[in-house]
Amino acid sequence: MHGRPRKSSSDGGSQEKDMAKAAGLQSLQTQFFKNHHEKIYTKEALQLNAKLLEINPDIYTAWNYRKLAIKQLLESESESASIKQSLDEELRVVERALKRNLTSYGAWHHRKWVINMGYSSLDHEFQLLDQLLKADSRNFNAWNYRRFVADMKKSRDEDELKFTTKKINENFSNYSAWHNRSAILSHMLKNKYGGISAKEQEMTEEYELVRQALFTDTEDQSGWFYHLWLLGQKIAPIGPKLEMSWPCNGSQLVIDFNEQSHAYVSDFDTPFGTDHCMFSEGIPLVLHFSEPVKGVNASTVSVNSLLLQSESLVWRPISPHGLQAKTWVTLLKLPSTNFRAGETYTVQIRVADTLGIILLNGYNFACPTALNFSLDIHTMTIRSTGGNFETVPLAWEGENFSPLAIDENKFPIELHLGNLSIDGSENQENTRWQQETLDREIKVCRELLEIEMDSKWAKLTLARLLIGQDMLSDGSILRSKRKHTDEVLQLFNDLIEIDPSHAEYYKDQFSLILLDKVSSGKQNLQEYFWDSKGTGSLSNGERNKWLRLHGLSLSRLGCLDQLLWVQRLDISHNRLRSIDGLEALQLLGCLNLSHNLLANFTALGPLRQIKTLRALNIADNKIGAHTVNSTRFSFPSALNNSSISNADTTRDADEEILEISWEITIAFKGLHLRQLDIAGNPANDEKCRRLLMKTLPSLKWLDGTSVN
Repeated sequence: MHGRPRKSSSDGGSQEKDMAKAAGLQSLQTQFFKNHHEKIYTKEALQLNAKLLEINPDIYTAWNYRKLAIKQLLESESESASIKQSLDEELRVVERALKRNLTSYGAWHHRKWVINMGYSSLDHEFQLLDQLLKADSRNFNAWNYRRFVADMKKSRDEDELKFTTKKINENFSNYSAWHNRSAILSHMLKNKYGGISAKEQEMTEEYELVRQALFTDTEDQSGWFYHLWLLGQKIAPIGPKLEMSWPCNGSQLVIDFNEQSHAYVSDFDTPFGTDHCMFSEGIPLVLHFSEPVKGVNASTVSVNSLLLQSESLVWRPISPHGLQAKTWVTLLKLPSTNFRAGETYTVQIRVADTLGIILLNGYNFACPTALNFSLDIHTMTIRSTGGNFETVPLAWEGENFSPLAIDENKFPIELHLGNLSIDGSENQENTRWQQETLDREIKVCRELLEIEMDSKWAKLTLARLLIGQDMLSDGSILRSKRKHTDEVLQLFNDLIEIDPSHAEYYKDQFSLILLDKVSSGKQNLQEYFWDSKGTGSLSNGERNKWLRLHGLSLSRLGCLDQLLWVQRLDISHNRLRSIDGLEALQLLGCLNLSHNLLANFTALGPLRQIKTLRALNIADNKIGAHTVNSTRFSFPSALNNSSISNADTTRDADEEILEISWEITIAFKGLHLRQLDIAGNPANDEKCRRLLMKTLPSLKWLDGTSVN
């Protein structure tokens, strides 16, 4: 633990002695399990059990046996003195076991069980802990037990804080002491310091203490972890919020509606200018939160219009992992009679006016938000936006693509975050204190880097601080005003070089910051706008507008809340192993994922949430290259998933075909793809192609070849 290998308990004796010890241990275990099975709790049986635990204190069954035996023994005892004598013997058994192994979880748990009965001296426990922490000052189990005893004795938090200060001053590298300090301080701040000024004073002292540790050894992780914990402390955080919606707040959609087929074609503004999309079941209303939430329904989100009532709307989470999601969607269906063609109708939405939206930590979402948009409705004879799939397949690359000029007057209107239920004066004071803290700690990191220019911890912390400063100064929505993005990207590039063992983490962070920069405004987005001449089956002869984020070395997707309007996305030639988060793009119709590192079909699971997807390119990935499918454990089994019938996955007797069938079903069942490109993947054989065509009955083109 903590970088120190466990020492061998062997005394270096001869092989014969070791074999004799092993035989003796086996004999003890055999007799113990016989006693346990036959429920023999005699004095002799307990003595044999104690001898076994002194040799090997990590046999959990042996500790549980002692609990059963002691419970039976105490039932026959009536005098407190006799009970205390029996429990004191249990404590001595634990002490002898800890001499063999100070980190035995079973021994520490048994000692807590005994102390909880209330017959033992807590002062004696503190004395024992002092001795143990002298022998091993970083013993996590001992520190955890000390918090337990301090709570039993109702010790003052200030006294325990002084003890941790003493241990930290003895050794700044004592991670367990720093952790104990954070636990005590969390309790103190929660129960004592209710105002900003009190916390500011307390935290300032903590920063001064940890700063000493950082300057003593810039590469010791103990102080840096505590420093990170300090940075995460807030008095009254604004908390999670609604980041974006589609349609955007203040936007106008021109809707062509066919009463017979209930089909909708919507014209709406994007950074590309005006675009349009066809919906067969209803107009999607998408809400994207900054954190996963649950409880989004007609009672927590009101949708008011002369055309619609929120009671009739059904909200669903866009996530493969249950009822909690960042993105939620419902379908707005126009009534057949209650509207007049040529009229404009306002839709007003209020989120979290009543409690019921719940965060991952169990707290209520407390950021009420109002937004509105308008629907300009016309009746129509259906006009196609999907093209004739009997002509030629969509071209993913080539000379048909050219940079697209941006209409400076057209860009998604920022979401109006109004009516926040936060005390303004307290929040302003809290923000001031946080800003001062960030400024001070940024200065500290820069000073450390002047001393040790390749300190990975200083660079990583500086990057996090700069991100926090930008978000605190401008708000998470106003990304175009962030001024430290380029420096943060350079810091993560440096970290990839100086700390290769954690390079994948740094690459992920680099990807998130880069995507945040790309989506922060029209000036940054401009170089990624492309126009494609409409010659493919999905174009209907029109010019297609694409957002092309190809060749950026992206290893992770994020910051997609500003891209909810995207219909055609190219993220090919990157390093993506996962596409989690892409499900937020509920208007997506064409997606190019070619030349990435996707290892299996189940990595495409998020695409099942995008009902508008019609063309997909996953060519030249690694699908089928790995025999062990680690992604499988992130998805429910096809054999017990109610949404996937057994008949769809168990018809083929061959095990290999069954596995591929399971993966393809997880990825594609329920989609209405018209075009799929899979060439260049190890799994692309005739069996796989037959299964794909079977799972996707609407498929017209497979690897550029017409599907009969």
